[in-house]
Amino acid sequence: MKRIPRVALIIETSGVYGRQLIEGINQYLQEHRPWSVYLEQMDLFAEPPGWLQGWDGDGVICRTLQSRDAIRALRLPVVDLSDVDEPEPELARIESDHHAIGRMVAEHLIERDFHQFGFSGFGEHRWSRLRQEGFTQATREAGFKTSIHNATWRGKDSWHDDQQRLENWLEAFDGPTGIMTANDMRGQQVLDACANLNLAVPETMAVVGCDNDSYFCRLCRPQLSSVVPNAIGIGFEAAKLLATMMAGNLPPKETRPRKCWRKLAPLRIVTRESSDSMAINDPDVVAAMSYMRTNACYGIGMTDVMNHVDVSRATLERRFRELVGSTPHNYLRSLRLRKAKELLVETQLPLDRIAELSGFEHPEYLSVLFKRVEGVTPGTFRNTQLS
Repeated sequence: MKRIPRVALIIETSGVYGRQLIEGINQYLQEHRPWSVYLEQMDLFAEPPGWLQGWDGDGVICRTLQSRDAIRALRLPVVDLSDVDEPEPELARIESDHHAIGRMVAEHLIERDFHQFGFSGFGEHRWSRLRQEGFTQATREAGFKTSIHNATWRGKDSWHDDQQRLENWLEAFDGPTGIMTANDMRGQQVLDACANLNLAVPETMAVVGCDNDSYFCRLCRPQLSSVVPNAIGIGFEAAKLLATMMAGNLPPKETRPRKCWRKLAPLRIVTRESSDSMAINDPDVVAAMSYMRTNACYGIGMTDVMNHVDVSRATLERRFRELVGSTPHNYLRSLRLRKAKELLVETQLPLDRIAELSGFEHPEYLSVLFKRVEGVTPGTFRNTQLS
């Protein structure tokens, strides 16, 4: 009977990227002969597990940063998935195409008519620098400049000092600005700074993160748009490459960097509230949109909106139509319907509670409006989304 290969996965499980890498490895194993897998829950910066020293295995897929020396000592086939530092010539590596990630965000924001850009990341890490380069190259090719703000990773600065520097950077922008952040954590910090400065997101500051940790992105206010890297595909390709190496089919040494170092393009951007708007350079329209977005689900009406701006209703409606392509009333209604759809999909709440939480006074009106706009009843919409 053929021996089942023993493979160590030294991959952080604390973040969505690492967990998706593991999902990709699992998909490969579903389609091929099984491995005996050694995996512990760990952080990206964790020390190597004690059992790795002297481990009698057949191969390793590695991403945590502190395990390289211990892994080299095993003298086994290794696929490196780290992208914090430069690739090591003797290790096969598969990683995200970080330049392509940056370019994808730039194109997303340029399509929304932003002409001023910023990037906030972590300059000591290679993956952040590459995303920054891709973003700035794309904006420069389109004829625009990008302001850069980098912080240190993992709390090396105090939270207060870091946020103060971030707010100072954001205050220097004049007019609508598209911001890319190196990851979703940094996106949340930028959104928090925008809230402290009363900067309307997304009309004045559109923010896009990266890695699409959906739970984290949906906790942000407003919810954070984010790039989806192909982490599952990377995990799959890493497992495929390791299987080839364990079978003794490693390419000749002189071609190894070319054959065994691959970059996979990102999949798409999940557009959420933080970038779901065109750039708007009209302070009255921005003020009205920001007020409605913040308070739509609390039963406000157009009288409340008009009390929040310094122009007549006719003027606001004219500018709104010109810049947004809708009336303020329809925009307010769309915000409430979007919230109702979220609650229908993400909760099991009854319709009367959903109507209340979405800003509708009567569930009957929500049902009639929902059918008119979506073409189906709320109940049918919920069943379709969950099936």
